[in-house]
Order: sequence, then structure tokens, then C-alpha cells
Amino acid sequence: MPIYQLTEDLVFPHPENTVEDGILAVGGDLSSERIILAYQNGIFPWYNEGDPIIWWSPNPRCVLYTDKLRVSKSMRKLLNRNVFRVTLDQNFEQVMNNCKEITRHDQVGTWINKDMQNAYFKLYKLGYAHSVEVWNDTELVGGLYGLFIGRCFFGESMFAKVSNTSKYGFILLVQALKEAGVELVDCQTNTPHLLSLGAEEIDRNDFLDYLDNNCFEEDTEAFWAKVVGALLNCN
Repeated sequence: MPIYQLTEDLVFPHPENTVEDGILAVGGDLSSERIILAYQNGIFPWYNEGDPIIWWSPNPRCVLYTDKLRVSKSMRKLLNRNVFRVTLDQNFEQVMNNCKEITRHDQVGTWINKDMQNAYFKLYKLGYAHSVEVWNDTELVGGLYGLFIGRCFFGESMFAKVSNTSKYGFILLVQALKEAGVELVDCQTNTPHLLSLGAEEIDRNDFLDYLDNNCFEEDTEAFWAKVVGALLNCN
């Protein structure tokens, strides 16, 4: 199966045309329009500094159904005690920068390069990219960011400077998404961290069917407002 070379045209090949490891295409750009179209079609950019832009659509796809969120007893205790304060969209740039800088045991370097940061900050300004901040008093100690399109949340990356803070923020986000009527969070590829929270792998076609029904005709701004309101109830 060939890897497609994108042109200036705003179009992607169908995800069924990926090679075995999930790569679909290379090239193109990181314009807001292209990134939104990519996510609506189950595709996302992921590449190292100095490489061409690489577009992925893995099969199977790792997702978390919001009604299958798994919260451990220890996390329930933290949540019940309101140990941390959680906000949305209060410091997107700092959250993304922390995700870039945090040391990960299973990863050398980062895909969050300057071009990616600029692209997702533009999406934040447009109301599509969002951040979750976890605070210990006034200190930002954990968080995550992702895209919200229609009724779909696409998780990108998370960080924790204090133990369990990324889980803390993620759990409250998922609970808020569920209350707002969002059924699924895209996790892209599985990790032990995500699996411990209830994530699972599904066939890519099932994921694409969900996107077809939830990621094109919905009012993104109105649904995100519901998520924000729900988080206030959960927090």
C-alpha cells in the first residue's frame, strides 16, 4: 500500500488506505482547516522535528466510552476530598508547553514542535482546541489538551508534575463530557495509563461511523458550553 503525498488541495485519502503501522499520508500543512478535516475523518498529525508532516489513522483505534470510565478507589478518595482545582481553557499555552517538556520514560524527544504548538494555539483561538488545568492553589501541577469538534473530544497529550494530577483532570473532564451528552473520547493509541482508566481498542470502521454521526453537523460551541457547565458541577 503506498503512502500518499498530500498537495495544497484540502483533501485526504480514505483511512482504509493506511499502511500497516497506521501511516496514511505525508506532507500538506498544519492549517486549521486541514487539521479539523483530518480529525473529522479519523486522521491526526504526528511527526518529529525536521521530518515531513505525517498523518496517521491507526487500526484498531484506542477510545474511551464515557460511560465506561474506570476510577480507582485511591482516585475516588482524592476526588471526594477536592484535593486539586480543575479549570478549562485558562492556560492553554502553558498546558501544551508542559506536555512538550515533560519527561516520558517510554519516549525520546517530542512530537510537540513549534509548528504544532502554533497550529493548535490557532485552533484554541478558534474554539476547537481546549485545555484542562489542574491546580494546587495557584500552581499548575497537571493537565491535558485536545480538540473538541461537534460532539467528539480528541485527546492529544497530558502531563503531571504531581502524582495523579493528569488522571485527576482527565477523570473530571470525562465525567463532564458524559453529563454533556458526549459518548466517546478519542485516545488515538493505547497506553497502560489510558487502559487503566477504561480505554479500549475498537475497529477503525466503528470509530469512523461514530465520527460520521457526531463530528460534522453538531454545534461545537454550544456543546462545549455544556461541558464547561458540567465540569463546574463535577469539580
